[in-house]
Amino acid sequence: MPFPAFRAPRRAVITLGAAAVAAASVPLAASAETARASRVKIVDSCATRETRALFQYMLDQQGQGILFGHEHSLTDGFTFSEFTETTSDVEATTGDYPAVFGWDTLILNGFQKPGVYGGTVEQNIEALSWAFEKSDALGGINVLSAHMYNFVTGGDFWDTAGRVVSQILPGGPKHADFNEFLDRIAAAVKGAKRADGTLIPVVFRPFHENTGGWFWWGAGHCTSAEFIEIFRYTVEYLRDTKKVHNLLYSYSPNSSFGGDPTNYMKTYPGDEFVDILGYDAYDNSAGSAEWLAGTMKDLAMVVDLAADRGKVPAFTEFGESGEEGRNLAWFTDLLGALKADPGASRVSHMLTWANFGGNNRAYVPFPGHAMEPDFVSYYEDPYSLFASDLEGVFDAPTYAAAAAPFLHLVTPTDRQRVTTTETTVRMRLTGATSRKAQYSVNGGAPVTLTRDSAGFYSGKWAIDPSWLDNRTVTVTVSAKVGSKTMTDSALVFLGEVEPLPAGWIDDFEGYAGDDLTLSEAYSHVNANTTKLSAEHKASGAYGLAYSYDFANAGYTGIGKSVGADWTALGALKLWLKGDGSTNGMTIQVVSKGAYFEYNTGLSNTAGAEVVAPFSEFRPAPWDTGHTDELLDAEHLAEVSAFNLYLGYGGATASGTVYVDDIRAE
Repeated sequence: MPFPAFRAPRRAVITLGAAAVAAASVPLAASAETARASRVKIVDSCATRETRALFQYMLDQQGQGILFGHEHSLTDGFTFSEFTETTSDVEATTGDYPAVFGWDTLILNGFQKPGVYGGTVEQNIEALSWAFEKSDALGGINVLSAHMYNFVTGGDFWDTAGRVVSQILPGGPKHADFNEFLDRIAAAVKGAKRADGTLIPVVFRPFHENTGGWFWWGAGHCTSAEFIEIFRYTVEYLRDTKKVHNLLYSYSPNSSFGGDPTNYMKTYPGDEFVDILGYDAYDNSAGSAEWLAGTMKDLAMVVDLAADRGKVPAFTEFGESGEEGRNLAWFTDLLGALKADPGASRVSHMLTWANFGGNNRAYVPFPGHAMEPDFVSYYEDPYSLFASDLEGVFDAPTYAAAAAPFLHLVTPTDRQRVTTTETTVRMRLTGATSRKAQYSVNGGAPVTLTRDSAGFYSGKWAIDPSWLDNRTVTVTVSAKVGSKTMTDSALVFLGEVEPLPAGWIDDFEGYAGDDLTLSEAYSHVNANTTKLSAEHKASGAYGLAYSYDFANAGYTGIGKSVGADWTALGALKLWLKGDGSTNGMTIQVVSKGAYFEYNTGLSNTAGAEVVAPFSEFRPAPWDTGHTDELLDAEHLAEVSAFNLYLGYGGATASGTVYVDDIRAE
């Protein structure tokens, strides 16, 4: 794409590799051009020429600089009250535009500009298309995130009630509503065109930060298998059903992982469904050496994973989230850490959040802001790339690798609990067809699956009522493709689980003795392993064995959403068997955006009840915005989450502690 007419490049531009440039500059016959073109292996083998070229560009420019991105840069800010086609706090501060423009599907709901609140569906589809077109005209790359409203309750994306993912998967009661939402995304993306009719490529980043528990698609609100299947369904519906061919697909869990890929990959949808491996991380430490080191370690991990898979690595969302302006060199400190790390320096782009103006935080400094000089220095560093630095983004000659057949079991998902005497088995096969598709339960007699109107191979599964006794079974699907038989399977739980009493967080009895199901119920921060323990417990059949390793980070944590009123209760209690170390445990209760903590040690190896009165909880030291608040009746009325952290005490770096019967009483 040519440079914007309004500005010459401010410094040397990033271009494609020499081979690609040569191929682009010499007229060739079609067959010869294919021979000189780069082969790209992307999710959509029918992607447009420009979309393939964008993927190749992001691969090629790794290590040559990092593209700076900003969310809603043209429509919201502190330097303007009415947006036009060129308003931007980034431009007001640097004289340039971001290389990456972030937008959100909230535009389709009319809840973010340029969407119209109360506007028609058609108006807001056109508004999102407009946003893509204006960013593209300014020389930028478009990224679309998705803060989706709760399809079950009608609440926003923070509303985690209703096990939403299970309800919007095929066969779920809200599946048609989810399809309608995807239809609007498809219309907006397909409607984004240049003057010559060329479709504008867009990076789509759905279901971001899923390793945290704050969104309804996050940890604790759906299983890994449910997440994987809804991500896969989204790709297949947009690509195959709606024929959207100008999208690249991004996977972007939230920090932190301590450099360990285990939890990062736990919800990975597969190479067939992801083009960009992303990573989101916000800093509430004012750019501490610890935060920078941990972030670089994680980003280097993402870069390595992407290199192994032929994917693009990206710092898909970042920002400072503590007290604004504490570190006036925050941007240059972060860029310095990125440049100094051989792995992290290879991320393709880094996108920070929107400047919504008013009393909101400024994620990008504006003229007169205390951090303006630092952001200008960040801009002037040759390793940070803005719109005027980009050239040839959509020019690389490429051809797409043919997609291999892919089969997966859609429903039931792995570790799903089925409580009825009949359900539907659905299998998706892409890139091929099969005349012999079947399912079986526990290796029993196969049952034929037939192609249905939605494109699934499906069939009814009649379940003996006597089986609904909390047993587990294995469902396997298979399809004959040529001379090869492809299979996939899932472990399925049958029957109801007795609900916990009011105030209880966990007694560790409701997981059918399955460690993976236990792990799925919690979000995980940094390296840890959770398993059921039949030996160390306070009551019942199981307790929790919580193993930690501080080799890559000085703390680790697990968390679970609560959504309860605890005003009639006085303390949080749990049974704890420590490991005799000098390390510590922090019990954390989250309410109304505040993080309240109570600390205890791990030295007692006998096993005893810990009583943490709510009156003794205090805001976390880093939670400076709630320093004077107490865990009082107002906060106890809206408890949103419970977290359990282990921190390094300076003597023992690894160990296992045991916990049971976590409850508020």
